[in-house]
Amino acid sequence: MSRVSCFLTLEVGSTITKANAFTLEADCFVHRAQGFAPTSITVGDVGVGVEQAIADLEATFGPLPAERETFINSSAAGGLRMTVHGLTYNMTARAAREAALGAGAIIKQVTAGALGSYDLDETREIHPNIILLAGGVDYGEKTIVLQNAEKLAALGLSAPVVYAGNIAIRKHIQQIFAAAGIELLLADNVFPDVDVLNVEPLRRVIHEVFNKHIIHAPGMMRLGELTHWGILPTPGAVLRGAELFAEALGDCLVFDVGGATTDVHSVTDGSLEWAPRLTEPEPRAKRTVEGDLGVYVNAHNIVELQHDPEWSARLADLEAIPTTERAKELTRWLCAQAVELGARRHAGVVSDLYTPTGKKQIVRGKDLTAVKWVIGTGGALTRVEGGEAILSRIRTGPGKYLLPHPEARLLMDRDYRFSALGTLAQAYPEEVKVTFRNWVAHEMAEGRSQSLLQHAPRAR
Repeated sequence: MSRVSCFLTLEVGSTITKANAFTLEADCFVHRAQGFAPTSITVGDVGVGVEQAIADLEATFGPLPAERETFINSSAAGGLRMTVHGLTYNMTARAAREAALGAGAIIKQVTAGALGSYDLDETREIHPNIILLAGGVDYGEKTIVLQNAEKLAALGLSAPVVYAGNIAIRKHIQQIFAAAGIELLLADNVFPDVDVLNVEPLRRVIHEVFNKHIIHAPGMMRLGELTHWGILPTPGAVLRGAELFAEALGDCLVFDVGGATTDVHSVTDGSLEWAPRLTEPEPRAKRTVEGDLGVYVNAHNIVELQHDPEWSARLADLEAIPTTERAKELTRWLCAQAVELGARRHAGVVSDLYTPTGKKQIVRGKDLTAVKWVIGTGGALTRVEGGEAILSRIRTGPGKYLLPHPEARLLMDRDYRFSALGTLAQAYPEEVKVTFRNWVAHEMAEGRSQSLLQHAPRAR
């Protein structure tokens, strides 16, 4: 049990900085206060916004005690620009993408097979912060992976390289990059055997690189001195929160709808019914980022995708923080479209495959039919009325898409604490699980966690 009396979490976002104060009582984190401020990247020091957010929090909570423990997550510096080079797309390159999402990386290039001159020119132009080299099951293919290592080393880039491929050639890989004077980090093979996906060790290594990289954001080095735990990428904090929620209460699906993107996190192994029809393995914890689905910056993209002239004409009502009823109606509609489109892109797709022995069904992607909880977090879903009804629309059960059943329960993170708890989980995972259990018990007692079997009318 910690001896400190207060726990402070700081989330330095791209636009808003959030501060949360917790106390720990009976192994449960009790939320005491929250503060907000604009993120101060433009003034050259993110610490200014952090101080303003803490001041806003203290206006409610009172002065924070000197004896406190601080945890930080951030997306203010953006993600690491990352290039991924595997042997086959459906195996190592795809597995590397899964590992990178949530670990603070933005995939700028994916190659499969032998690297060609055009591939290498593109890698050089991207000037990545990190290069990921993978390929081959353990004790499998060697030649192409070694050749790719030599070609990447010859580029002369300063970015560190992470190797997460065939362990049989690790020493050779180390020799190649050591001779070129390039830092090499090793992770377990992301695809050690056929149909075996192993992303967590690679996620941890990418997070370590992220932690070194983000310190270079204006003022972040001073901020990093406030915590002993490093700076966690915000998407990784939400994903970690989802993992612990699933451990405590059952498989879950988490939506974070923002102004620019919609992030979807799922933690589930799927159902026994659909498992035999999967064509390739999926990670238990998965995150997808829909960069074209946002309710403010990318609102026009959603309208174009839905081909709805009525709502297109309403874009004049758009506000970053909706205040008028028409602006709220527009944001609510945009949010509903983002959730539905994001869910379909994240979920497994059922299709027919015709074989010499006849037609059979196959599944590509994540089976969400075993999900017990559908959770909304972030500003758009939690600050505009109707969030529960929006989430309810995707609980249709299996059809073309393997979506949660109507019996899945809904939860709304109204105080936007999910990422904060995921950040605290670096040191207090068991206490975070107790906190999730108590949160759900309270919501159910208040009647706010319901299965809502009567679906809201679907958006056009």
